Amino acid sequence: MNKGLLIVMSGPSGVGKGTILAELMDDEELKIAYSVSMTSRKMREGETNGVNYWYVTKEEFQEAVERGELLEWAEFVGNYYGTPVKGVEELRAQGKNVLLEIEIEGCKQVKKKCPDALTIYVIPPNMEELERRIRGRQTEPEDVIEGRLAKARIEMEQINEYSYVVCNETVAEAAEIIRNIILNHMKQA
Repeated sequence: MNKGLLIVMSGPSGVGKGTILAELMDDEELKIAYSVSMTSRKMREGETNGVNYWYVTKEEFQEAVERGELLEWAEFVGNYYGTPVKGVEELRAQGKNVLLEIEIEGCKQVKKKCPDALTIYVIPPNMEELERRIRGRQTEPEDVIEGRLAKARIEMEQINEYSYVVCNETVAEAAEIIRNIILNHMKQA
């Protein structure tokens, strides 16, 4: 059995990564396993521990960093986010393609540890549409929304860190483009 791919998908908050990911997860041919990240942020309504994230305290997160248990990690809007190494390696050893939904600094860390990682950055059609999507969620206060938009502007200047850039004009089109990218890399593996 071939070792699975490590796929990094990034993009600004509100661009639709989660919706695209849901489309990709339904495609059995892709053999995608979603790596559940660890976070110190509070659980949102409808989220489940161990499904959406592993929710921990800031202290527990810092201990995991010190023990070298994370493939990558970052602080964003006052909270920590990271990827546990153990889960990723177990899934790849089973021949599954592990998809990480992480931000740019995390991608840089992953590329250092796993240079063969397949990296994809999802962009919005424009910044106005991104702001509309973020505000449409109605889940965050104004200061957090402004922080997410400022971060998005900075991230968009660093998309050259990625192997592929895909515009999410529509979820179906973006998911199909990413599907084809993954299938091509599976053939090469």
